[in-house]
Amino acid sequence: MNQPGTSTSLFARLRFVLVETSHPGNVGAVARAMKTMGFSQLVLVNPRFPDVLQQEEAIAFASGALDVLGAARIVGSFEEALDGCNFAAALSARLREYSPPVLTPRTLAAHLMAGDSLNAALVFGSERYGLPNEIIERCNALINIPANPDYSSLNLAQAAQVLAYEARLASTGDAIPPTVIGFQGEAASLAQIEGMYAHLEQALVAIDFLDPDNPKKLMPRFKRLFSRTQLETEEVNILRGIARQILLKLGR
Repeated sequence: MNQPGTSTSLFARLRFVLVETSHPGNVGAVARAMKTMGFSQLVLVNPRFPDVLQQEEAIAFASGALDVLGAARIVGSFEEALDGCNFAAALSARLREYSPPVLTPRTLAAHLMAGDSLNAALVFGSERYGLPNEIIERCNALINIPANPDYSSLNLAQAAQVLAYEARLASTGDAIPPTVIGFQGEAASLAQIEGMYAHLEQALVAIDFLDPDNPKKLMPRFKRLFSRTQLETEEVNILRGIARQILLKLGR
């Protein structure tokens, strides 16, 4: 094998290897699954159709991932598919008596992320036969997706999507990235919020909803309610405007 590359990014270190894939649509769908999670290295080992990358079904299922599909490599052997890799993980719904260690997708992704010197391949088998034992036994890990034991069958693209998602999550974390979409107001200060509570209390007393001589727990409950909302300045102003209008209507 060639020496692994020097990039430490998991997106640059991870390739998806499809062994003897039968249906062109699945190849396109895998390319799409990969691109949605930021991966681009796709290798096909002896696909059923030598021109699979040009077939209409593959192109249609790839949708916006034609760049991943177009850059895919077709090779004649499993050895060639792993050229440059120093780690391989086979995916199978069927556990084998003699196999490498069995990992979940999440455990595998964490392992790949922690080992920044690992140039890894995720190996998927034929839709009809899966992976033969001789290929699984040559891999470093066997990946089993925890699924419904009564119906654990995922199609090829679904399995690739699960692995790509877990790899992305391990690489980027599960925080939602910041976005400029939607209104994002300024958080209200504690002084603004306390002023709002005082204003609301006046209005509630004015409409006889709050008895100042027997307030019970009404205002603490209001405070508890609003403390869960992460009030913004504009929202505080709206609530104070409501209170002001109530008091104006009542001549207070």
